Amino acid sequence: MNVAELWRYPVKTMAGERLTRVAVTSLGLEGDRVVHVEDARGHFVTSRTHPRFLGHKGTLSTSGDVLVDGRAWESAEVAADVMSIAGPDATLERFEGPERFDVLPLLVATDGAIAAFGHDGRRLRPNIIIGGVDGLEERAWPGACLRIGAVLIGVQDLRGRCIMTSFDPDTQKQDKSITKGIYERFEGTLALNCFVIEPGTISVGDPVALVRGRRCADAHEAAE
Repeated sequence: MNVAELWRYPVKTMAGERLTRVAVTSLGLEGDRVVHVEDARGHFVTSRTHPRFLGHKGTLSTSGDVLVDGRAWESAEVAADVMSIAGPDATLERFEGPERFDVLPLLVATDGAIAAFGHDGRRLRPNIIIGGVDGLEERAWPGACLRIGAVLIGVQDLRGRCIMTSFDPDTQKQDKSITKGIYERFEGTLALNCFVIEPGTISVGDPVALVRGRRCADAHEAAE
């Protein structure tokens, strides 16, 4: 197995950027989901209810600044785009606490499961796609760990999927049958909720090993 793809989403709920190399911290990929859309009550606003956000792309500049469609995320132009989608009280906010993640800091998918899914893997919004996996083998991985060089990742459980999977990542056109199919064929779950045990740096092409053992078991017990 190997790292086939790496994806980071500097602005939560917007389209992300494909990477070749990235640092993995205790809170996932460096720079992932560090900016989010917020309403007047301080609640996250996401593409579940405002899918037009998927038509905008968040990236990091070479100096580490968050950009939206190549523009500074704090700019008036970006603020106007956000308000046009989510209303006059919607703002972009920077927040780097663990609460910015829907479940856990990392979402790992496999090429075998994506092939079984039969649709664009971007609908699953993974951080890491692992290649060389047969079929739905990932469904037996919860409780195990993934070793990628110096990085050790704990696999907690399968990710329950929401209506965001129904939106085409390029056109934002909705097809609810895709989400329905996940529930009919995969019990509503695809890809893996994961957490970081040992940080480091990973690159596309790095070998990946599925491991079990005392270090992995201890980390899972500590995470419970």
